[in-house]
Amino acid sequence: MFFKLTRDCKKGKEIAKTNGVKAFQWTVVGAGPAGIAALGKLIDQGVKPLDIAWVDPTFNVGDLGGKWYRVSSNTKVKLFVDFLEECEAFRFQMSPDFKLKHLDPESTCLLGEIRDPLKWVTDHLKVAVHPYESKVHSLELKNQQWKVGLKDEVIYSKNVILAIGSDPKKLNYPSLKEIPIEIALNDEKLEKENLAEDTVAVFGSSHSSIITLQNLLKAKVKKIINFYINPTRYALYMGDWILFDNTGLKGEAAIWARKYIDGKRPPNLERYPVSTSDFQDIIEECTKVVYTVGFTPRTPPSTPQFSAIKCNDRNGIIAPGLFGLGIAYPEKVEDPFGNEELSVGLWKFMTYLNKVMPLWVKYAP
Repeated sequence: MFFKLTRDCKKGKEIAKTNGVKAFQWTVVGAGPAGIAALGKLIDQGVKPLDIAWVDPTFNVGDLGGKWYRVSSNTKVKLFVDFLEECEAFRFQMSPDFKLKHLDPESTCLLGEIRDPLKWVTDHLKVAVHPYESKVHSLELKNQQWKVGLKDEVIYSKNVILAIGSDPKKLNYPSLKEIPIEIALNDEKLEKENLAEDTVAVFGSSHSSIITLQNLLKAKVKKIINFYINPTRYALYMGDWILFDNTGLKGEAAIWARKYIDGKRPPNLERYPVSTSDFQDIIEECTKVVYTVGFTPRTPPSTPQFSAIKCNDRNGIIAPGLFGLGIAYPEKVEDPFGNEELSVGLWKFMTYLNKVMPLWVKYAP
């Protein structure tokens, strides 16, 4: 195995080669918030940008940029700003005068308000590293490097960070026409669905569930039937920690739920536990359905040596030189009462990286 430097004429950047194939010290797969954070932290750790490959099909802030921008956040504005200011590599002090900078730091906001700053960060990071607009189709550990198979080429990388995101979970009610969750969580798109004659079943009681109920009511649906397993749960601020930080309702969703779920409900909204004895009769009233029952990690790229790939949920290690981050591979945390939750959110991804990145840079193949 030998290394040499060659010049990529298209980008004007130097790229190391292993046996004639492009080789990098690090490859970050995914350009959503977690992938952006990983890239920034690598550069802050002293990794040269030209030693980093970045792989994503669109470089448009992942699912947040494409699907969830109309969703009300459960994160305060100040934590979004903290995320953007945490990495020196982001150069956020040089950014345009985004609306986010003028919002009440103690309030929540639409995720669209963080989308534009993240896209700005993405665009200037792409110039510094080696971006590949592609998906990763395979991963194989070979000669102490990861062979990364892209759509049209192969690259090698000493280390790989998977920030590949998750897909919404679904239940099996084939007789009901599904309204995709990305439509249900976008009030502007949902209003075009013409639901005036529909009874819509909504499964779940999470943050996404509450926003879906709000949007359906705004869309003037005939009737909503909300099925749930657990009662409504609210985050409780306990000074230096938060009870039900990741599973409890916060912000505008919590205010609305207290008023209209645990208070006086709208006349066209009904709620039942899925364990109710007449569940089957009730579900037969419905014509359409929305599943807000969580997310499942996207299938990792094919890894011949690791057929049942798993990520350590305390340190993000999958294999030597292979690490997981973001909503697909969140950190498991425990509160002072012993409740365990998976920690999801932009600032949480960043604080997790602060803990694990020093370990990752040492845990090479």
